[in-house]
Amino acid sequence: MSTKKNNPETIALHGGDYRSDPTTTSVAVPLYRTTSYQFNNTDHAANLFALKEFGNIYTRIMNPTNDVLEKRVAALEGGLASVTVGSGQAASTFAIMNVCQSGDNFISSTDLYGGTVNLFTHTLKKLGIECRYADPADPKNFEKLIDEKTRCFYAETLPNPYLRVFPIKEVSDIGRKHNIPLIMDNTAAPVICKPIEHGAAVVVHSLTKFIGGHGTVIGGCLVDGGNFDWTADPKRQPLFNEPDMSYGGAKWGEVVPQLTGANVSFAVRARVVLLRDLGAPLAPDNAWGIIQGLETAPLRMKQHCSNADKVVDFLKKHKNVARVIYPTLHKGEIAARSKKYLKGGNGALVGIELKGGVEAGKKFIEALKMFYHVANIGDARSLAIHPATTTHSQLTEEELLAAGVTPGYVRLSIGIEHPDDIIADLDQALTESSKTKLKAVS
Repeated sequence: MSTKKNNPETIALHGGDYRSDPTTTSVAVPLYRTTSYQFNNTDHAANLFALKEFGNIYTRIMNPTNDVLEKRVAALEGGLASVTVGSGQAASTFAIMNVCQSGDNFISSTDLYGGTVNLFTHTLKKLGIECRYADPADPKNFEKLIDEKTRCFYAETLPNPYLRVFPIKEVSDIGRKHNIPLIMDNTAAPVICKPIEHGAAVVVHSLTKFIGGHGTVIGGCLVDGGNFDWTADPKRQPLFNEPDMSYGGAKWGEVVPQLTGANVSFAVRARVVLLRDLGAPLAPDNAWGIIQGLETAPLRMKQHCSNADKVVDFLKKHKNVARVIYPTLHKGEIAARSKKYLKGGNGALVGIELKGGVEAGKKFIEALKMFYHVANIGDARSLAIHPATTTHSQLTEEELLAAGVTPGYVRLSIGIEHPDDIIADLDQALTESSKTKLKAVS
């Protein structure tokens, strides 16, 4: 009996059509700790290396444990295929390098994680790839920066610390007029947002965060939406239309659909070119660990979002909080986007600015007892950090303000503890930080 698996709670447990291990009948996904795979014969080996058929070659490129995770994440996002990599940062890097080469440019939202800004502004620049930044407050800003060398758009669904939801369909529609794909980092909004449904061509994740969910493993992935025609404009997408001599002159936009019967050229090229040549695979042990987190991710997201809503209601009324930053608290069109794109919750991230500024922010973080002071988001535990001196410290003052990071900004990642306990810890820390400040003034 075939069961349709459209609901995230079911996909997380049964996605990818894994039922049991064919050899042992194990229900739990086995951990395949192997580097290599026995070929049936020399013809089988030759066909695999020539991409005349697909199968396991070497764990740097693919692994059966990783395969289950990839299929489930792809199903969760509504995509056709996924490629796992060693970290979310590797996923962002591969996403750009899969469409851009030296001399090309891409256009990114200004609202980004600080490490991604550093990657785009400095590291990729050294490789000859230019990043141009557009303020997503007006989607038309993306179109203004396009030229003949623009290969893709890049953005985060729910960027921290700004927490203003990105206009996915609006920018995707602009891109498709010019045969430019939109790549969305959906790390902060799994389950509650489906960028592919709104026109995104590719989704990337730091699996370390909400999908892994327990702060135990590092990983990333790229999901191919299967909805972008890489051959529509050969000049716009040369990496998919010009012969790749490392594979006998294969043109990825043409050969992949012929071989697979699916429009997954982006995923296949990322795997057999970038993973093959640059490495950065996701270790099978980490893939197995992320699968354990994925199985409960939809349930945790509900609790994350419910708790965050309660925390926001509390913080808005607190006398020591100057401002609360949350997707629904923006005004006008920015606020409307949260209703349009976020379904079933508004995310777990909350920003606050304390009335005492930087010093009050430091004292607040140091006074927290249950919250952990760590450089992570999406953990089952509640977390707090001061971005200006940590996660975004490599940015200039201008870049910090563009990203929404003020000197007194504190980012909270609300966990799945009981909301009363979360609020009690925030309350006592806000009180303590205020007392310290008053003592210092007197």
